[in-house]
Amino acid sequence: MLDFNALSEAIRRQSVLCVGDLMLDEFVYGEVSRISPEAPAPVIAVQRSEVNVGGAGNVARNIAALGAKCIFVGLIGDDEAGRTLKDELGREPLIEPLLVVDGSRQTTRKLRFVSEHFSTHMLRADWEVAAPVASGIETQLLEAVSAALPRADIVLLSDYAKGVLTTHVIRRVIEMARAGGKRVIVDPKSANFSIYHGATMLTPNRKEFVEATRSQAKTQAEIGLAAQDVMQLADCEFLLVTQSEHGMTLVARNGDSLHVPAFPAKVRDVSGAGDTVVATLAVTLASGVDPETAVRMAAAAAAVAVGKHGTATVTQAELRRKILPHASLAAEEKIATGWQDLENRLEDWRRQGLRVGFTNGCFDILHPGHVRVVTQARAACDRLVVGLNSDASVRRLKGADRPVQGERARAEVLAALEAVDAVAIFDDDTPLALIAQIKPSVLVKGGDYTREQVVGHDIVTANGGEVILVDLMPGHSTTSLVARAREQKT
Repeated sequence: MLDFNALSEAIRRQSVLCVGDLMLDEFVYGEVSRISPEAPAPVIAVQRSEVNVGGAGNVARNIAALGAKCIFVGLIGDDEAGRTLKDELGREPLIEPLLVVDGSRQTTRKLRFVSEHFSTHMLRADWEVAAPVASGIETQLLEAVSAALPRADIVLLSDYAKGVLTTHVIRRVIEMARAGGKRVIVDPKSANFSIYHGATMLTPNRKEFVEATRSQAKTQAEIGLAAQDVMQLADCEFLLVTQSEHGMTLVARNGDSLHVPAFPAKVRDVSGAGDTVVATLAVTLASGVDPETAVRMAAAAAAVAVGKHGTATVTQAELRRKILPHASLAAEEKIATGWQDLENRLEDWRRQGLRVGFTNGCFDILHPGHVRVVTQARAACDRLVVGLNSDASVRRLKGADRPVQGERARAEVLAALEAVDAVAIFDDDTPLALIAQIKPSVLVKGGDYTREQVVGHDIVTANGGEVILVDLMPGHSTTSLVARAREQKT
C-alpha cells in the first residue's frame, strides 16, 4: 500500500527543472442571457475575471503546489504581459524563475470568455508568436538550463509549440540531462517524436499519439502495438497516452502495457489538466515511485484538476484525499491544521456540489449521546465538519478542572468516527466565526436547545440552510460521567 506520508516527505526534497512555453492565461466569467442586437453574437454580462500563469508556467505551479521545488526556464516578451508573469512567478516561494526576455516577441497571452452557469468556453482570443526563437535566444535558454541542471533531480520539457522548445533546444537539453544522469519527461507537441530522442518518458494525448503513429489505436493492446515504432524512433523507456475521461495507457520499451482508468470526477474545466499530469509524474518519479504508481497518482491529480475552474493546481492534501478511500484516512488527516486548510477542504467539497453540515461541542468524554448527534448530522449532509472547543475554551465554559482530555486527544477520537469528515478546533467560546466561514447547509445541535438558541442559526438560514435538532439520549452526559468517576475514585 502507498505510504503517502513518506512520499510527501520525499517530494519536498525534490527539484524539478522545467523548460517550456510560458503564457498568460486570462479568464472572464459571466452569464449569457441574450444575443447582441448589433450582430448574431451572445452578450456576456461579466461577473469576475482571473489572471493565471499558464502553459509550462502552470506545470511549474503544479510542481510547487505538490511540494517540490521547480527551477523554471522560459521566455517572455518585453511587455506588460511578460512583466505580469514575472511578478506572479516571483511570488511563488517554491518556483525559481529563470526567464529570458526577447524584446522582438510578444508574450503569449490567451483570453477566454466563460459562461459561469454552463461552465462553457464561449470564445478565446490569442496573442502569440509561434515561430521558433532566434539562435541567440536559444543560446540564452541553454545557458540557463546548463547552470540549473546540477541542482535538478529530474527534467521536464513542456512543449506548447510556441517557439521556445526548438529542435536544437530539445536535443541539447536531453543530451545534457542524460550526461548528468537525469531522467527527462516530455509533454510533446510535435508529431515527429524523433526530435525527443533519448527522453525517458513521452506523454502525448490521444490526438498527438494518433498523429505521431498514423494509427487509430484505441484499445490497450492496439496502443501498445502502435507505440513500438515511435518508441524505437524516440529511444524512450516509456510512452504514456492520456485519453481524458478514458484514462491513460502506459507502454514500456519491452512492450508491456498498463491501462489506468480515469478517476470519477465532476468536470468543470479541462484547461491545464495535462499540466497537472506531467507535474505529478515528475515529482513522484523523482521521489522514487515506480512508473505504474506515478501514473495512477497522475490520473488522480487530473481528476482533481478538472473539477476546478481555469488553469488549476493540485495540492498534496487534495491528491491524498482523491487517492486514499475516505474510510481509510487516518484520524489525524481529518483534523484541520488551520483556517486555510479547512477552507481548502470546503472549496473542494463545494466544487463537487456536496452538501456540507456542521455540529459542535466540547466532546470531553465521547459517549453514545455524542455519537447519535454526530451520526444523525452526517445523515443530513454529504460532508460533516465538527467544531471542537479548544482546551482554553472548555476551561472558560466548564471550569478549571476541565477538560479531562486535551484538545488533540478529543480531536483524534472524534476524527476516528466514520461519520466525521473534518474536525476544526476553535478557541472562542462559541463557534460563530467558524460557522460564518463554513456557511453550512445543515446546522445540527442536541434537542436541549431551541432553534433560536442555536449559535449561528441566523447565518445558516440566511444562506438557505436548515437547523436540525436531535433528540438527546437520556442518562448520557459528560458532566455526569466525570462526576461518577470522581465519586468512585473517592
